[in-house]
Formats: sequence, C-alpha cells, structure tokens
Amino acid sequence: MLKNRYIVLVEDDEIMGGSLLQRLELEGAQVLWLKQMVRAVGAIRTPKKPIDAVICDIGLPDGSGEELFSTLARTGTPPPFLFITGQGGIGQAVRLIKSGAADYVTKPFDMSVFLERLGLLVGNLEKACTGDDVPPLMGISPTARKIETLIAKAAAESHPVLIRGGAGTGKDLVARRIHDLSDRSAAPFVTANLAREADAEAALFGGGGGFDIVGDGTLFINAVSKMAAPVQSRLLEQLDQGFGGRMITACGNDLEARIAQDQFNSELLYRLARIEIPIPPLNTRPDDAVWLMQQLFRKLSPRHAPGIEGISALCEEAVRNHDWPGGGRDLRARLLRGLAMASGPLLQPSDLFPERLAGPDDMLSLAEAREVAERAQIIAALDRTDGQIGEAAKLLRIARTTLWEKMQKLGLSGA
Repeated sequence: MLKNRYIVLVEDDEIMGGSLLQRLELEGAQVLWLKQMVRAVGAIRTPKKPIDAVICDIGLPDGSGEELFSTLARTGTPPPFLFITGQGGIGQAVRLIKSGAADYVTKPFDMSVFLERLGLLVGNLEKACTGDDVPPLMGISPTARKIETLIAKAAAESHPVLIRGGAGTGKDLVARRIHDLSDRSAAPFVTANLAREADAEAALFGGGGGFDIVGDGTLFINAVSKMAAPVQSRLLEQLDQGFGGRMITACGNDLEARIAQDQFNSELLYRLARIEIPIPPLNTRPDDAVWLMQQLFRKLSPRHAPGIEGISALCEEAVRNHDWPGGGRDLRARLLRGLAMASGPLLQPSDLFPERLAGPDDMLSLAEAREVAERAQIIAALDRTDGQIGEAAKLLRIARTTLWEKMQKLGLSGA
C-alpha cells in the first residue's frame, strides 16, 4: 500500500522520527524527514513531487502541527495530514480533523495500527497518473491532481473530450497527455489550431488536413469555439458518418455565451463533450504557479542565465500572489525577462515584476517600461480572444504580422 508513496514526516524527536523513517522505508515509501515547522512549510508548499501524505507531530520546537496545517491552508489545500498526538492533545487533534486534516493517532501507538491508518489514508487518494513513472503535468495542488485523474480516465476511454480553460492554461498539453496515455499513442497526434488557421475548413477536411491524415490516431482541434457555422455543420456530418480516430477539442470559457447568441451549435457541443476536463486559471492555483516557475527555471536558466543559482523565497511568494491573467505563457514571459535582467545569484521579485516593485529612485528606462506595457496589453488581448492572434491584433489595432513579431520577441505564443 505504501510502495513508491511520497510521504513527508514532520517530527523533531530523534527516536520517534528514526523509528518511523525506518519502518516507512521498509514498507517501500519515499520519506522526507523534517524536524522544524519553518522548513516543513516550504517543503510541503512546493514539493519536488506530489505528496501522498504528511505525518506530523502536534508539538514541534518552533511551533505546532496545528500552526503548520493552518499556515498551509491559508494559501491552498494541504495534502492529507495524519497527526501524532499525546493524550492531552486529543482535543486539538479533533479540532484539526474538523478543519480538514485526515486523521490522528495517539501516543503510544502500535506500529501495525499506525500503518493501517496511514494505508487507509493513502489508499483513498485518487492517483493523478496511471503509473508512478508519469511525471506531474499541471502541478502539485489537489486541483492539479483532479485534472490528472480526469486525464487518466479520459485516456482509458475513446469518447470525445472537451478541454476548457483560458489562454495559457495548457490545454494542448492535456490533449497530448491523453493521447500519450491511451492505446492510440503509437498512432498520429494531429493538431488543428483554429485560432491560427486562415481556412479552418481546409485545415480539417482538405487534402492533408486533420481528418485526412489522422487515421486511427487523435485529432486535437484547439479554439473550437471560433469555428464558423458551415464548418460546424460539416464536423457534425463527419461525426455522423463515423470517425475511426479519437476527437479531442479545446475552447475558452465562452462556449455557452456563443450558443446563446446562436454562434455555436448546441448539438455539436453535446457530441464533443462526452468527457469534459475544466482547467481553472493559474491564479486560483498558487502552488501550481510556483511549481511551474520551478520547472521552467530548471529548463530555461542553463541556457539563458547559467549564473543564477535559484529562486528566492520572496520571489516564490510574489508568484503565488500574482493574478497571472495570461496563465502559463505570462509566467514564462516574465521568467525569461527576469533571467535576462537579474544581477544577483537568486531570482528576486523585482526581476519578475519590475513595474510593481520599482521605486522612485529605481525607475525603469523608457524602453523597459514600453516592453512591460506591451507585454501586458498583448497578454490581455490574447486572453480575451482565447489566443486568436488575428482577433487580438484587431483589438490592439496593429497588423497581425506585427503582433506575431512582438510575441516572438517577448516569448509569447497563441492558444
């Protein structure tokens, strides 16, 4: 039951902690043992991998288990907590259970009873992936885990899938993960992004179009809500005639509004959304925002800023509190700029958010201010148009090619 489970143990007592560590590792668990509340907060908020459970003593040298749980709960949903308490702390443990903790055991306890309670706790978790070797895709928060669970379920089916989410939420990554986990993974994965296609009908139905080359594979149609009425009708006809491949579509959060305005066929929506995967915006998943920044930092820093050693705690907190209107693409753009501008060994909040943190004696140059303003406007326009570059260019009153060049310069991309 505990094999390959990742468990955080927060216990300052050397004898108790060592005993638990030894037994958990014998059961096959991977254990991170921490002895202070201050270290546990950071390790649990931004873990190296998804945490299956936290075993926590109520009494800690620099605080309490209750303070640790409450601190984590203020910025997200903590992993399942199993508290260890003495007889005098039962009332506190019960209070924690009412606040959302999973369970508690009282000292002294029989090891078999402890393992049974822990086994029940992790056994009730919904795993985000079909195997332990599949890395997280969306993050490490409970919301991200739910998305991963839906992905795994969708991969086991052949029904059409509709992925909903704003710009920069990773809809294309979700579609690809479904395909890679499915029994069609050896077949083609074909993408048609209608936000970038001048002729959607040709991209889907023409020679060399999606339906022509997908075969038994997966056809992913992004920005499906932008599909014109004639193309919608033809897609319905294609589905009625039978489709040997797998259909995955994605859209923003405007589909119901377009149906109400008779701009999208409700019957087509029902056909496409046999399975639906909603992706909440990044600003509702602060721990995932920090996790994503860490993943991008590991990928981008060796090439763009090899001298920067890491990310400061203040920078992580600033990322956690930012709105991220452009989702992941906004975060990536800010990180690239921060890597280029940073002067110290650690990335600081002012590197990512110069427009917010610059004081009267630390003003941006006009060129830097112009770049910050342009990035914010472009991200807002892409978010409003669900990544459709042509429509975003109209909102910004510039040519499509000009917008594309600016996006390339700023490290942005369409939906």
